[in-house]
Order: sequence, then structure tokens, then C-alpha cells
Amino acid sequence: MKDFIAYCGLDCEICEARLATINDDNEARANVAKKWSELNGVEITPQMINCTGCRIGGVKTYFCDSLCGIRKCAMGKRYETCGNCTEMKSCNTLSMITQNNANALKNLW
Repeated sequence: MKDFIAYCGLDCEICEARLATINDDNEARANVAKKWSELNGVEITPQMINCTGCRIGGVKTYFCDSLCGIRKCAMGKRYETCGNCTEMKSCNTLSMITQNNANALKNLW
């Protein structure tokens, strides 16, 4: 499993927040914050856009670090990803990602 595949199957290697972080690109952080604020209906500031990847060491966005139920569950069960979970196909929490992102589901197989 690639290190940059998140617990949910999203590819952190191409995540706009990770790219802004590793390139220390404040303009990209501002663009991501604006986009994510609109998508999620909450205020996200450019200062919140700092993440090196879900499953690797380093800084995480507040959501990923503290609020992501998928990440908390997989870490609690000590799974590499949700692909290791026998409940993956019936998990409502995971399906919020995989139903909208075919690549995420594919990355978990």
C-alpha cells in the first residue's frame, strides 16, 4: 500500500492541502481554504491548510487530525487502511468518501 493513500483511500500525494504544505505555497493555501470553505459550509482559513498526509508523520489539518471519524476508527483498529476492515463494504462513514470517489475505493483494494 502506498504511504500516501489515506485510511479512506484518498490519495494524499495529489491532495491540494498537502501540495500547498510541502511547497510552502500560501497562495495555494488560500485557494484550498476558499474551496473547502464553500464545499463544507464552514470557515476554513489558509492557516488551517497544513498537512503532510494522513498516514505519515507530520502536520495534519485540524479535521484530519481531530475530527475525521474514518481516520480515528482505522487507527483505533490498527489498520493500515479501511481496506483491511471486514466492515468496509457496509461502513456508512467510509461510504461518504467512496460513493463520491471511485479512485478512493479502488485504492483500498
